[in-house]
Amino acid sequence: MEEEVKKDNSPIKLSKYTTLLLESLKTVKPKTKPDDFSKIIVSQTVSFFAFLYEKIRNAVEFREDHQIRRAAIERILKRRLTINPEAKGEGENLLRELLWARYFDFEELGKADIDAVQKILDQWLFLKNHLIIGRPLAEQEYLYQFILDLITCEIEETLSPETSQKNAYFTFFIYQVLKNKIKLEGVNDEKKDAYFLAVLEKSFRRSDKSYQRYHLFITFYKPIAHFSTNELKNLSPKLPTIFQKIDSIINNPYVDSLARFSKKQLPPFIILFTLIKEKFNEIESILTNKEKLWTEVELICRRKYQELRTRIVNLAIRSFIYIFLTKMIFALILEWPLSSYFYGEINLQSILINTIFPPFLMLFIISFFKIPGEKNTINIYKRIVEIVNSDKSFETTIAYVRKKAKEKKPLLIFGFTIFYSLTFVITLSLIYEILTLMNFNVISQLIFIFFVSVVTFFSFRIKQIVNEFSLSEKESIFTPIIDFFFMPILSLGKFFSSEIAKLNFFIVIFDFIIEAPFKFLFEIIEEWIAFVRKRKEEII
Repeated sequence: MEEEVKKDNSPIKLSKYTTLLLESLKTVKPKTKPDDFSKIIVSQTVSFFAFLYEKIRNAVEFREDHQIRRAAIERILKRRLTINPEAKGEGENLLRELLWARYFDFEELGKADIDAVQKILDQWLFLKNHLIIGRPLAEQEYLYQFILDLITCEIEETLSPETSQKNAYFTFFIYQVLKNKIKLEGVNDEKKDAYFLAVLEKSFRRSDKSYQRYHLFITFYKPIAHFSTNELKNLSPKLPTIFQKIDSIINNPYVDSLARFSKKQLPPFIILFTLIKEKFNEIESILTNKEKLWTEVELICRRKYQELRTRIVNLAIRSFIYIFLTKMIFALILEWPLSSYFYGEINLQSILINTIFPPFLMLFIISFFKIPGEKNTINIYKRIVEIVNSDKSFETTIAYVRKKAKEKKPLLIFGFTIFYSLTFVITLSLIYEILTLMNFNVISQLIFIFFVSVVTFFSFRIKQIVNEFSLSEKESIFTPIIDFFFMPILSLGKFFSSEIAKLNFFIVIFDFIIEAPFKFLFEIIEEWIAFVRKRKEEII
């Protein structure tokens, strides 16, 4: 590769989008830390136990790391606003709980943050009173959740503005570079752009539904706290229609099609943004010099590939803990009494296999994951040069997405559909026959299929992390055979994880039984420590 760079070491002229990105990033300033008089001080003793609680609580709800803090803000607000619907003083209470759980560093938040968050909560109360009251119950629940999504996202981005601004600039850069490479059949440019923004929220920022809603809302309008009272009053009658329009964009079938396109384009952007963040002070000299650029890209890629291995192991452990806590214990508790009741005996062998086999299956599947290598790094480097270069040749290739794929041979498609359906029958029949030979009763067999399908689905999700830096993925000659047997299991796993996740009784236990008294106890301890500290200061 170094020889290729030396052969073509002509300087790179940065594109207008690249220049605009770098200029925009220069305007981002770090958040000002509060002074000693205005900063919020919390007890480190209370923080230790609150941090421990949050770790346990988050283990029963599988979320990506960057989604946990917003989810915690929503959870805290739901609990506190149930007790205090007027939200008076809840800005400070929310920030204290976030500091307890170490979602922000000690002494990072102060009175200015309290005022900003309280203003958002006051706007929430105003919207609640003008928008939700008096509507049908189902509509009330929809509007309440949508507004809650908006304010929880706005609170998090208000408290961490530097990160949110950088991510917004990066997202807009991808949008500007790739938007002309896409054409949707029967869709005008305005709708196409809206769909593509929704796609980048999902694929690049890996936003949950709450952040997808929020970022689309502020793209067309502005954050809730930036509205005056009169503006909110005039806007509130239009909000139900606006919310439905945003959800229609997020759920549009084109979004899934575009997501597949965008994911294949993202690896060079991710490496480029990493380089920009790490070498910002000298980024222009690096991006305009191909030799320097290759050196930095090659180093970052090798480091990212190494980090992938660690991430895969950590995600596998987290996935299995989540499966065990939310699904396994529930299923194993059922297997023992139900087998005893219906069959009059307990098959310890089946219980042991159902307990031990899932983690080994996950390890087995993960062992086949292939980390990208030097060829992938070379391709990423070449794509980065195309992206940042002012040369327009990169924009000549258009990805055309049809409204609906044409079925040239409907009879053949019908036959394939029938054959695909048979894969469920064949796969499940094979599992049934094998387990029957091992003396599994029907209950144990159902639990085995449940475990295997969920583990397979989570392994598939982990595989997407491996693909994060891969520009292309080569299929093995055995891939069609593996897909034939595993697609039914994967489909069942997706169903169990999405639908039966609603039956996660551990979340109910934590949120409605444990958390409220636990946090109330923290408040008492916090007040006591503050009282003792004040008495001590008076003596001194």
